[in-house]
Amino acid sequence: MTQRKIQILSPTFIDAANLTKGQDLSELFPIEQPLALEIGCGIGDFIIQRAAQQPTINFLAIDIYNKGCYKTCRRVDESGLTNVRVMRMEARYLLSHFGFADMLTAIYINCPDPWPKKRHLNRRLVNHTFLTQMLYYLKPSGDLYFITDVEDYAQQVAEIFPTVDGYDNQLASPYTLELSDYPQSKYMRRFLAQGLPIHYQHHQRQADFILPNEKVPAIEMGFRNRHTLEG
Repeated sequence: MTQRKIQILSPTFIDAANLTKGQDLSELFPIEQPLALEIGCGIGDFIIQRAAQQPTINFLAIDIYNKGCYKTCRRVDESGLTNVRVMRMEARYLLSHFGFADMLTAIYINCPDPWPKKRHLNRRLVNHTFLTQMLYYLKPSGDLYFITDVEDYAQQVAEIFPTVDGYDNQLASPYTLELSDYPQSKYMRRFLAQGLPIHYQHHQRQADFILPNEKVPAIEMGFRNRHTLEG
């Protein structure tokens, strides 16, 4: 059953239909500042906290779900934060149409769909190709955070990182169950309250790493990616 699409009138919301291909996303903010991307903003718990922690960073929060974008915008507007913009967009589609080299100071991937069934594992967002692509979009010394409540997804990604040239692990281990000052979403708090762990990974693009344009993998369009998202 298709859910009713909620009209989002918030000034925080960016309608992708009004953008031109290749448009500089930093122009969407009132003040020019370094740009960070949250992939899968849910209902906005994380981005509200992170944007308040780091007012000198602009944050673009994206999600494929209309209702989540609506709730995130409402919370951002209520908070008075001006360094957040929200877009309904799949990450790989966004980057293939609006991405350019060294555009992001940080990428946050919080509890993405784990596609737990064995036959669906190839639908997971984070794989070798994706991590290589992110090196192109991250600035030198830019941060990439991958957070999941699913242990086998954490293990899978932890095993991939060492095979991708260009990253330095910022932790003492492949992943940790605690990360100081990292905001917790409502989903994370609910999971932790049940005594279940959250797995945190934090890597940086090496400051002197160069990924030649010809070695950037082609964007793999996601299973759920559509030019026009409905519902």
